[in-house]
Amino acid sequence: MAGDDGRPALRVVIVDDEYLVREGARSVLAGVSGIEVVGTAGDPESAMAVVRETRPDVVMLDIKMPPTHRAEGIEAARQLRVEHPRIGIVILSQYADPEYALELLRDGSQGLAYLLKERLGRPAQLVEALHTVAEGGSTLDPKVVDALMEAQRRRSRSKIHGLTDREYEVLALMASGRTNAGIAAKLYLSQRAVEKHSHAIFRKLGLGEDIDINQRVSAVLFFLEQAGD
Repeated sequence: MAGDDGRPALRVVIVDDEYLVREGARSVLAGVSGIEVVGTAGDPESAMAVVRETRPDVVMLDIKMPPTHRAEGIEAARQLRVEHPRIGIVILSQYADPEYALELLRDGSQGLAYLLKERLGRPAQLVEALHTVAEGGSTLDPKVVDALMEAQRRRSRSKIHGLTDREYEVLALMASGRTNAGIAAKLYLSQRAVEKHSHAIFRKLGLGEDIDINQRVSAVLFFLEQAGD
């Protein structure tokens, strides 16, 4: 069945251990021009067999499936990338968990999407993701992006909290625009001591250990960002 634009239909396999979810997704996509559901499966092993038989353009995978209901969808996605690297993959999950998303994208984002199952109620977003991954692009659910950003903010705050009181003072004075000499004078330290504190700050903030202007600017921006939270 071709789409309205005359192009061949996008062939999709749906994989979910819950029958109602599989059929619900099938029903949603059945009403979309240019999409053809060519198979379904309820577990990763069956999914691989269906994919080998039907050669779809995209596979939609639940994230938690038998036997352990942990992250079988991601493991299946990884196996699919090895055996069928041209097939796009859309992970559908109930969880806006940044760790799942990061694990999915660990080896690259090409042809991958992570969406929440609630998108089944918004077919346009789901269909857009299907076409995107089929063409080698990637998509993350906006709620997953928000979760990733919040996780990064938490990690950033934990880095700031890992500084000693003296290191925090040095960083704050960096942010005020003082040179090492100015910081040394303000805190009654030697410039050598300020350099040692700077090295420690850069290391703890994940900026490396070589003191240069870019590193100093990065540290200052990092401080100002956290101070604004």
